[in-house]
Amino acid sequence: MSESNSNSHLVAKSGFFAGLHPGMGTAAKGMIAFFVIFTVLNVDLAGGLYKSVRAWIEGWFSWYYISLLIGIMFFCFWLMASKFGKLRLGDDDSRPEFGNFSWFAMLFSAGIGVGILFFGVAEPIFYFDNSGAFGYPNNPHADMAGHTEMDMLRARDAMRVAFFHWGFHGWALYVLVGLCLAYFGFRKKLPLTMRSTLYPILGERIYGPWGHLVDLLAVFGSVFGIATSLGLGSTQIATGLNVLFGLEVTLTLKIVLIVIVSVIATASTVSGVARGIRLISEWNIWLSIALLLAFVVMGPGKWLMAFFITSLGDYLWNFIPMGFWTATEAPDVAWQGGWTIFYWGWWIAWAPLVGIFIARISYGRTIRAFMIGVLCVPTVAVFFWLCIFGGTAIWQEMHMAGGPAADGGAGIIATVRNWELPGALYGTIANIGQTSWMGDMSWTAWPLSLLATVLLVSWFVTSADSGTLVITTMLSMGDENPPNKFRVIWGAGIGATAIALLMSGGLSALQTALIATAFPISFLLIAMVWGLCKSLREDPSAEPIKAEPVATPDGTHLTQDLTA
Repeated sequence: MSESNSNSHLVAKSGFFAGLHPGMGTAAKGMIAFFVIFTVLNVDLAGGLYKSVRAWIEGWFSWYYISLLIGIMFFCFWLMASKFGKLRLGDDDSRPEFGNFSWFAMLFSAGIGVGILFFGVAEPIFYFDNSGAFGYPNNPHADMAGHTEMDMLRARDAMRVAFFHWGFHGWALYVLVGLCLAYFGFRKKLPLTMRSTLYPILGERIYGPWGHLVDLLAVFGSVFGIATSLGLGSTQIATGLNVLFGLEVTLTLKIVLIVIVSVIATASTVSGVARGIRLISEWNIWLSIALLLAFVVMGPGKWLMAFFITSLGDYLWNFIPMGFWTATEAPDVAWQGGWTIFYWGWWIAWAPLVGIFIARISYGRTIRAFMIGVLCVPTVAVFFWLCIFGGTAIWQEMHMAGGPAADGGAGIIATVRNWELPGALYGTIANIGQTSWMGDMSWTAWPLSLLATVLLVSWFVTSADSGTLVITTMLSMGDENPPNKFRVIWGAGIGATAIALLMSGGLSALQTALIATAFPISFLLIAMVWGLCKSLREDPSAEPIKAEPVATPDGTHLTQDLTA
């Protein structure tokens, strides 16, 4: 495989597009403008079209998504334990650019942080509910086990399903994309873009139309993934401001929030990975630890710790058979399509964005250290978060006045049934002060809500700034430090896209379209597995150095260890 980067002639040397690929930049803007205009001008038509495509994929290819994620997960486990694990993502003498804490902080921020704030309470509560209020079972895995009452057995099953959707299957996709990009980018000296993962298959043709198509698909997913997150996230931040200051949740407030987040994220992107993105990511971790400690200390801490260990063990025992389960009955098919297949599509669609950023921050690590770090550490952290937040809400529903009645005892189940997901987190926070073992701690609701809202803003900033850096890196043909003016342009453009879709009511439609893009990306993932295996087998550093015999004075031979 070529060790040279042959893409320098594709980047403009002067003029407005200096530092970027002119054709890619123009095509990306045109493609995004087309989809935004099409969606905004006729939201109902666009939404219906996107839903039809998604329904077709879920109806015919659920088995394919399930098989794909199982295969990639097992591939990652195999590769982690293989002889290739010792190879470095860079030259053989390279060392990590960032320390472990900074690296984990950025992994968590880019990969998952904002999602678990939005769904951390609502999703476990949804699976704990037994009403079937949405036309299909809330939790078929619990129902099949006969755990239909809202008790501890169903609580454990609810957490297991939440772990399943946020666990090894999803993170394996980030591992695969991040590893391929880091390997081909840092070890084989190819551009840090999605096209490079196809080098073992296409060779130098990655710099032609096929490579452009792959990168444009990744740009599409990145822009609309961040835009939909900004739009939907602004609703939860606005809900927090309503709780804190009584501000009405209006379209104007949401737009102002998107502008603020976009400005901060753009400034962070311009400052670079080592400064803005790293510092904000570390700040996120400390704020998250503070909020988690508040839940544990003030809430049912002993119960939560026991619940976490039980739920973790239950997941580890069942995640493989759960991954193979394919629904056949109509209600279960509807649930699996709306939740599991939706999540698998969402993970796939986000994989290029998150994978490129993970690769960018992982220079110098060994394949084994990279895979353990990306696959295991964030996964356990996510599980702990889900258990503390979701577990607290479940405990409140089981123990507050009324107990596990039809709507629970805390009102959070009713909130989720009304699909007021942003309110689930703040409802749980409000209940903590009323149920604390420390007595009446109602006064803590306001400062904890403030902390959660600040954390929401911070998580959204890190998602947006890392995404903007990824987009400009791809359009600059892998330049790890793309021109600042394009970071500003794309940061502003993503915010404007989110605002346009929010004003037209097209965010949900585009979110559905984003899931549909997972289908073509899935074939790219399969090609990446094949290409990575081919390249690893040809890597001379993966082979052990053969020992050479050394003659001794008596004529015998000793073995000289050349690896010492």
